[in-house]
Amino acid sequence: MVRFDKNKIKSLEKIYRLNLINSCTGYKSANLLGSIDSEGNTNLAIFSSITHLGSDPAMIGFVLRPRTVPRNTYNNIFNTKYFTVNHVKAEDIKDAHHTSAKYPKEISEFEKTKFEPEYLDGFKAPFVKNSKIKFGCKYLNEYNIKENNTILVVASIECLYVGKDFLEDDGWIRLDKAETVTINGLDGYAKTKLIDRFEYARPKK
Repeated sequence: MVRFDKNKIKSLEKIYRLNLINSCTGYKSANLLGSIDSEGNTNLAIFSSITHLGSDPAMIGFVLRPRTVPRNTYNNIFNTKYFTVNHVKAEDIKDAHHTSAKYPKEISEFEKTKFEPEYLDGFKAPFVKNSKIKFGCKYLNEYNIKENNTILVVASIECLYVGKDFLEDDGWIRLDKAETVTINGLDGYAKTKLIDRFEYARPKK
């Protein structure tokens, strides 16, 4: 095996280090965050840091990089308090990845990709129309991570839309049937396939 100690990691060329550290933690979720500012400018951006925080109440969190440059997603969420999370399908990865390009706030990623905005049941932020699993969120709080100046945003799940073909009787969502993709590192997209599913683990069982 190739060994990287802390000093070797620090001395690596920037792009090599980014790829190495972003992929060593394993596969991550691939989600498009939809938001809108107070002037009606929409924004769509790919995120791989969204994670489950709790189910009662239903909450998620995600990490934003330091705000040393304009962050349209953060500004929209902070000012309007609402955003959407939309799963990405295999056929959409090229356009999904393109949303990571840095456009000015007046130019919507919806206009630069094939994705169409969709407003559901009066929710303020735009969903991705062809996304098979999507949910609307409300900003609750944020926590500054002083060690690297990133921001952990905490939000509640206000509404959830799931294609009925992917929803099991016990509430479990078959992500592989929905063709939800995952991210390897910064720019690698992968399909998923269910291996098995087990009962709730208990001691001596």
